[in-house]
Amino acid sequence: MSLIPTLLIAGVVIAAYVISIYNSLQILKTQIKASIQEIGNQLKRQASLIPNLQASVKGLMKQEKAIFKMLTDARKNIVTAQESGKVADIEKAIQSVQSLVPQIAIAIEDNPELKSNEAVSKLMNELTDTADKLMYSRRSVIDLSQAYNQKLVVFPSSIVASIFGFKKEKGLATAMTGSHVEVSAKEMEDVKVDL
Repeated sequence: MSLIPTLLIAGVVIAAYVISIYNSLQILKTQIKASIQEIGNQLKRQASLIPNLQASVKGLMKQEKAIFKMLTDARKNIVTAQESGKVADIEKAIQSVQSLVPQIAIAIEDNPELKSNEAVSKLMNELTDTADKLMYSRRSVIDLSQAYNQKLVVFPSSIVASIFGFKKEKGLATAMTGSHVEVSAKEMEDVKVDL
């Protein structure tokens, strides 16, 4: 077999591999951007949902002023996140809504007349559903960023990435120290359900 056809075949195989790696990196970058846009989409959904929740529940929960302040703060955080598009603002908005859900649930459990109110139940379900969708969207950004960044450091895709100037994706910024990365002895105990 001649050297020229062998080199030509090797060149085609290498070119196909480089194109494959390049395309996979571009696909991951596009998916990361789409996932971040989905977070924005869910924040918009929440921005319209929270005022409705607030209006429906306000008359039923006058004694729960702290929750109304949290609703207002959560809505402000969502609007700020929508306007800025910054990951830090998005994280703050998501955390404010996620911390709100259990507190509203406790207030409803403490007030049986609220528990039976269909509007409150429906809006609580919607709020919980949106918080779950936000959590899923955040997970997608984290997973896609990890897969993309992994390709940047793993041989031989790292060579292709450096040739074409691919840069690390930040994903969602989270502090690497603190109580959120530690598991206490109490948290490691089996959960006991007593009905």
